[in-house]
Formats: sequence, structure tokens, C-alpha cells
Amino acid sequence: MTYFKLQSLQFSKTGSIDKEQNTKVQMFLALFFTIFTIIALGIDSVFFAKNYFDGRQLANILAVSYFSLFFFASNSHFRKLLFSMVFLSYIGELIFCKLLGMYNYRTTLIPLYVPFGHAIVYGSGYIFAQTAWAIKNEKILQKYFAGFFILLFLLVGLFLNDLFSLLFCGLFFLLLKRKRWQNLYYFIALCVVFIELVGTFFQCWTWIPKTFGIIPAANPPMGAVFFYAGGDVLLAKIVSFWENKNLKKNTLIL
Repeated sequence: MTYFKLQSLQFSKTGSIDKEQNTKVQMFLALFFTIFTIIALGIDSVFFAKNYFDGRQLANILAVSYFSLFFFASNSHFRKLLFSMVFLSYIGELIFCKLLGMYNYRTTLIPLYVPFGHAIVYGSGYIFAQTAWAIKNEKILQKYFAGFFILLFLLVGLFLNDLFSLLFCGLFFLLLKRKRWQNLYYFIALCVVFIELVGTFFQCWTWIPKTFGIIPAANPPMGAVFFYAGGDVLLAKIVSFWENKNLKKNTLIL
């Protein structure tokens, strides 16, 4: 009996250590996201292709590798979110890029790193939102986030004639209201703003000056955060359905 108690204790202790280590790895990956984004997109940039070589394949390898680190340092629920995000974002690329023509990539093909990059963006925002600091300061962060994004949308709308952002910022805040102003969406939006600025700076992709031929948009339009937030809502429903299905299956087996 004593032997089995000892074994159980060791297993529990090991499990807590592994969880703590995984949390540290996740936090490091989320923080390093900014530097990684600059490196990966810089390698896929027009400048890099003209002066060195086409770095698309290297950028693909880096993105998949970084995603893999995120994936294997995650628990079951987070893995489902990341895994589903890859496929959901690729469908989104087909709709918004190929079907609606809202933006174009440096080449005619959608880069492999893009859907994995979307998952990395989502994962980074998710990790930031789950930190003890973010949870402790939830209310005050909501106020600062709201003020920042309202100011951001107004500035790009007025000074860059970005009517696209003014239009979709309204939808962005309506979605946030429905989700009780969860900071998760704000953190993800910050990561989106960063990656959009870096990607368009390096000319990895370019937004069309007039969306649907009639709505003026900056390059990039800050209103793009709405599509990420909307995608996250759909993502949460997909993973919830997935987990409920597995729960029912396990219940039937028992």
C-alpha cells in the first residue's frame, strides 16, 4: 500500500513540474512572437527575395517549427484550439484572399506559413490573456484596451481615409459586447495589428486600396481585427463541439 502511495505521489509531482515547465515554454513563445514574426516575415520579404534568395520555403519551415513548439507545450484543450485554427484560417484565406480579393500575397499562392502563423498569433494572444497579471487587472485593462482601439480606429479613419476600419470597428465592438468585453479578443487584436504592420512593411502581402471596389482601406486596415475576433468565436464553437462529442463518446464507452 505504501509503495502505491509513493508511486502516486511521484507521478503527481512530476505532472505538476511538467505543467509548470510547459507554462514557462508557452510564455516564452508568446513573448518571442514579436521577434519571430519580424525574422520570418523578413525572410519572406520582397527585399530579401531581390537581394538574396526567395525565402518562402525557409519561412514556411520556421512557422511550422514554431507552431509545433507551441502545440507540444500545450494541454489538450489548447492543442485543439491551435489545430483547429490552422484549418479554419486556411478556409478564411480562401474566402478573403482568393474569393473576395481583399488582399494579395507576394506570390499568387497562399504561403504555407500563413495558416500556421494565424494559429501562432491566436496562441500568443491566448497565453497573454491567461496570465495572472492580465486576470488580476481585467477591468482596468478593458478600459485601456477600449480607449486604445477606439483612438486607433479613429486616427486611421480620419488621417488615412480608412473607411474599412471605421466600418468594421463597429462590428468589432459589437462582437466584444456580446462576449462581455473579454480581454482575450483585445490581446489577440494587438497581436494581429503587429503582424499586419510587419507583413505589409515587408510587402509579404498587400491590402487592396478599395475593398469590394468601393470601400477605401489603408494598407493594412486596422479593421481587419474584426475578422480574427469573429474567427475566434467560430473556433471556440468548433472546439466546444469537438470536446462535447468526445465526452459523450467516452460516457457511452463507460
